[in-house]
Amino acid sequence: MNFLAHLKLSGEHDNIMLGNFIADHIKGNKIYHLPQEVIDGIMLHRKIDFYTDNHPEFIKSRERLYEKYHKYAGVIMDVFYDHFLAKNWDNYSELSLNTFTSYTYGVLLKNYLILPKRTKKILPILILNNWLSSYKEFSGLRKTFNVISKRASFKTNFNSIVDDLIIDYNKYEEEFNIFFPDISKYIETQLNILYPDTPEKNIIIKKQLIDSNISEKKKRKWYFFFIKRL
Repeated sequence: MNFLAHLKLSGEHDNIMLGNFIADHIKGNKIYHLPQEVIDGIMLHRKIDFYTDNHPEFIKSRERLYEKYHKYAGVIMDVFYDHFLAKNWDNYSELSLNTFTSYTYGVLLKNYLILPKRTKKILPILILNNWLSSYKEFSGLRKTFNVISKRASFKTNFNSIVDDLIIDYNKYEEEFNIFFPDISKYIETQLNILYPDTPEKNIIIKKQLIDSNISEKKKRKWYFFFIKRL
């Protein structure tokens, strides 16, 4: 569920970003029909998940929720950490959050035809609700957890989840502020291994070329784009 973090950690590589985004909807090794750089993004996603699940600060955050939320504690923490990334976005990016998310939506739309079925199903919700930017606000978090709860196989008990975040807010934020620089350095190293001293193979995000606003007109246009393909 930590879409924003995965996308941010993809660097400036469109295909890595694409693979990173769709990875949870790809089973096992059913990846070889995809371009190599998208496969690299899927594998990077899995490294991010492994690193995250074993990082001391993330474990500390997750264990605080485990007694009440059990198996969903990790999913909740993914969303909580995306909230703190969105809140502190300017500390980690020269692009505004709206600019970055608008660009991301463009990358996903451009590659719509190769997206897995599950990704195609959630993409309309993600874009129409500007989900990535909405993590920043508590109201956005509540909407996100409401969607997760409806799709969950077991009872989630998410009614008070944002209140639980608020109670220990400073603890979670302190843990995130240790965790995210660590994972950023780790993934930067991984990207340097993938692209050692070579010119960028993908489109680099150009701040001056990106429309940072997601207009209602665009949302409606995207909505009909999706409906025709569902």
